[in-house]
Amino acid sequence: MKTVFINASPKKRFCASAYFLFLQRLFIPGQKVTLKLRTPADHDRILKELDDAENVVFSLPLYVDGIPSHVLRFLEKMEVYCREKGLRLRVCCLANNGFIEGKQNEPLMQQFENFCARAGLTWGGGVGVGGGVMLNVYRIVYLVQIGLLLVNILLNLINTGSFYARGALSNFAQNTAVILFLNLGVLWYIGRLGRFLRRGESAGKKYTRILVPSFLFILFADIFFVIFSILEGGIFRGWLAKKKPTET
Repeated sequence: MKTVFINASPKKRFCASAYFLFLQRLFIPGQKVTLKLRTPADHDRILKELDDAENVVFSLPLYVDGIPSHVLRFLEKMEVYCREKGLRLRVCCLANNGFIEGKQNEPLMQQFENFCARAGLTWGGGVGVGGGVMLNVYRIVYLVQIGLLLVNILLNLINTGSFYARGALSNFAQNTAVILFLNLGVLWYIGRLGRFLRRGESAGKKYTRILVPSFLFILFADIFFVIFSILEGGIFRGWLAKKKPTET
């Protein structure tokens, strides 16, 4: 069984879509090919990999309650290609957004379902994730914590001659438990999607979210976006910046 995993985030690196695609790969056996979809230059390379594939898994963010425009352009080309080649692929989708509600991804899921019906492909279902941005931030923080753990182990080895840095390992274990808890809903439904794909069945549409109370999510999200806005050029993300005149 060959599965093509498509990271359709427009971001070059550290995107939530890549994170969820990595998790999905853990639950699907067989031949796996992971590709990036950002520009029209990526189209032909991806389409060639579909010739002998059984499953295609898209991972992408929600943009304006729908599929990002660069993905829509690819789907138009994919529809023609699959019809000409007579391909009978099973298409699945991992959608994420910055809102707390995973159900916010419903319009995007419907668009993929309609695409499958029009292109003569099988809709395999999908998982909509709320709070995907925050889960991705925690993932990056966790990678930093792994680096700090290795540094602490090295320092403990130099100072005591032992690899066992009790305090550092205890803190790391606690942080790992927190990360797993926050991702529990995502892991459950991604694992479920993988199980259905292995059986050649449709999993339907399921929605989940980061497992934090909504009031805490809103507080942390506000803090994050204020900091992000300042780093990107002002509290109002450039609204007050000097604008260049538009040519007519």
